[in-house]
Amino acid sequence: MRTAELSPASPIVVLDSGLGGLTVARALRAALPYDDLLYFGDTARLPYGSKSAATITGFVHQIITYLLPRNPKHVVIACNTATAVALPAIRAAFPHVSVSGVIEPGARAAVVAAGAKKTPVIGIIATEATIRSKAYERSIHRRRHHARLLLRPTPLLVPLIEEGRRDDDPLVVLAVEQYLRPFLQRGLDVLVLGCTHYPLLKELIERTVGISVRVIDSAERCAEDVARRLQTAGLLRGQGDRPAVIGGGAKGVPSGSLRCYVTDDPPRFERLATRFLGFEIDSPTWVSTDQLHALLDDANPQQVLRPAV
Repeated sequence: MRTAELSPASPIVVLDSGLGGLTVARALRAALPYDDLLYFGDTARLPYGSKSAATITGFVHQIITYLLPRNPKHVVIACNTATAVALPAIRAAFPHVSVSGVIEPGARAAVVAAGAKKTPVIGIIATEATIRSKAYERSIHRRRHHARLLLRPTPLLVPLIEEGRRDDDPLVVLAVEQYLRPFLQRGLDVLVLGCTHYPLLKELIERTVGISVRVIDSAERCAEDVARRLQTAGLLRGQGDRPAVIGGGAKGVPSGSLRCYVTDDPPRFERLATRFLGFEIDSPTWVSTDQLHALLDDANPQQVLRPAV
């Protein structure tokens, strides 16, 4: 239950298994420059993509419970895997909290990008858990019954990105080409980046698929969706709602704050976050997984661990 009324000054929570959700934080910073962001990277328990739906749902529940005293006006599950398997259960567990994910905005943008073609070919690259959940298939087919979907897990990309390898690295180039070649052989029209890490490779991916293929950045679409939700709720924070603060963006641009929490290795997160965000962050706050488990024990998890199937 909430202990305080929401206002435009309340923060936005962005959570992920690690660093990938920072692309969503970056997009939110661009779309909502005056809002305060709380980012939680569950770095001790990543990757989520190879774990069960029940386990992932429990992790997300713990994180939201931990940050609930901050009175967030919105929570973004900035992880395609967690969105795919946990979002319905999390909304049921926190009925008084506005929660959204990254799949619906990406799927909606893919359908729009497909245009008027009778049977467009839409590709999705993502983690194994996201592909296995069929969440993108359901979301796209609700809007476009005759689309032909090509889905492929791309498990090598996240570790390559988190190693700090860039899009000119021969291993990265080879992996992207190997993953996307079957799509191109089938006449791809639209490609959805179904993992929040992948926007860091967007330029390479666009070069690989060519100018005739529309590439959908789910992080950008997610930020647009959050902005619409807050505007509808009357919770957008404008320049007049706060003093101008320099930081968290281009020099001379007023912006909200960004505070980060992690469950393991804060120095590594701080070092790598710069690549995802384009600016330096303050040292993250370390939160032990024991703290999070204790919160879940207190919350009667039997009522919430019913992931989507």
